[in-house]
Amino acid sequence: MSAGDKPVYKRILLKLSGEALMGDSNRLGIDPQTVDQICSEIAEVARMGLEIGVIIGGGNIFRGLSASARGMDRVTADYMGMLATVINALALQDYLERYDIETRVMTAIKMEELAEPFIRRRAITHLKRGKVVIFGAGTGNPYFTTDTAAALRAIEIQADAILKGTKVDGVYDKDPVLHTDAVKYTQLSYMDVVKHRLKVMDTTAVTLCMDNDLPIVVFNLKQKGNLKRVILGEPIGTKVIGE
Repeated sequence: MSAGDKPVYKRILLKLSGEALMGDSNRLGIDPQTVDQICSEIAEVARMGLEIGVIIGGGNIFRGLSASARGMDRVTADYMGMLATVINALALQDYLERYDIETRVMTAIKMEELAEPFIRRRAITHLKRGKVVIFGAGTGNPYFTTDTAAALRAIEIQADAILKGTKVDGVYDKDPVLHTDAVKYTQLSYMDVVKHRLKVMDTTAVTLCMDNDLPIVVFNLKQKGNLKRVILGEPIGTKVIGE
């Protein structure tokens, strides 16, 4: 590996939305081709020696907040959403192992027949041994998003950064799909995100990152090779750091 191919991070937490697994389809569920593409990129950077934790949402299967808004009990709906994240975690594990990447799924809700319960020290040991660790079931508590779970797990495993893979190439002042004059930010402070209500991560997650000086990098996951570019330190996407 040449000097230019050396990762700028040693350990990262990759945050994926459940919708990322749907691909270009508007249908709920998991698109195998999309999962395969994502896992091929994770496998590529894992082989470079990067220690990788992954946390994924469940919005492609079930979204607790939306169900709650339609009249379902919020706590029940959130638990159903947590179970959806475990389904996605198992899908990622299956495809990563096709690339000969050893993985562990760890869940905040005990389900030993499917995954290991989350234990911080065990997770760190897995990472040090080169395993990709996929965290399922959010924080294990209702009323908390997978954004907050990502910030919490990243802090617990002492990650160098959260890399948030999205469908757009960074953070904009307004929705670039709806507004052609939307302006992209290359760098923001945590307070910028909170003050302007920018859609990076929810306020609880951003505050956790701010309190622990944990950088967030938002980038376009759909563009092939972008994950590798981010971990090599190329200036793509939007970086959120302290002032």
